Amino acid sequence: MTDRDPVSTPQGDSPISQTLDWHDGDMPYSQEFGDHFYCRTDGRLECGHVFLSGNSLPDRWRDMAAGGRFRIGELGFGTGLNFCETWRQWKRARAPGTHLHFTSFELYPMKRDEIDRALARWPEIDVERQALAEAWPDEPTGQVTIALDEQTRLTVVCGAALDGVTAAEPDFDAWFLDGFAPSRNPAMWSPELMQILFDRTRPGGSFATYAAAGFVRRNLGAAGFIVERRPGFAGKREMLCGTRPDLLPAGD
Repeated sequence: MTDRDPVSTPQGDSPISQTLDWHDGDMPYSQEFGDHFYCRTDGRLECGHVFLSGNSLPDRWRDMAAGGRFRIGELGFGTGLNFCETWRQWKRARAPGTHLHFTSFELYPMKRDEIDRALARWPEIDVERQALAEAWPDEPTGQVTIALDEQTRLTVVCGAALDGVTAAEPDFDAWFLDGFAPSRNPAMWSPELMQILFDRTRPGGSFATYAAAGFVRRNLGAAGFIVERRPGFAGKREMLCGTRPDLLPAGD
């Protein structure tokens, strides 16, 4: 087995396959949630605007000392687009001896050919797409871990996000909150999940999301995050980002 061969650790029931439609030839649409997997304007550019810039990346990577590790958590792996664009940017900014561990929580993991088809529209991530598709298991179940290069590791936890985040090790540096729209998938934005996510974030850690619904903002604030509203992508009025305070109030 090579370093890039996936290790799939069974955990609980096998994930359920979802039914996809394909719009405009290569844009996946989930029948279960009635929503597209990414912005129809340009999902890759949206990733940069929302998730990378919203978490002050790649600037934070440039400040890492040798031997440092940066942990990103993501709600909703989907096509793997956010991971591929993040990996591309990470390779350009990282210092020798630093490490990125990207952990995503996905209820309905896609098949290899679905991931490959969905990402093929972006030549900018051809290298990353091909590497991900090559390493992706035939039947993703449980916890899939792939060492994609000597400084980058991907883990996809297949199953309900609440269960996966609850069982995750703490001290995430940044979160990409990219579930389907809150109106279509409210469980991904629940107060309980936002609180557990906060508890798994290191002091000074951050989050970013395209979502700006009032109940999402309130749930994140109630969990303890300092929440900021910023202009959204491609004409969307707002997005949210924020941080966990360095110090918690006495008694917390």
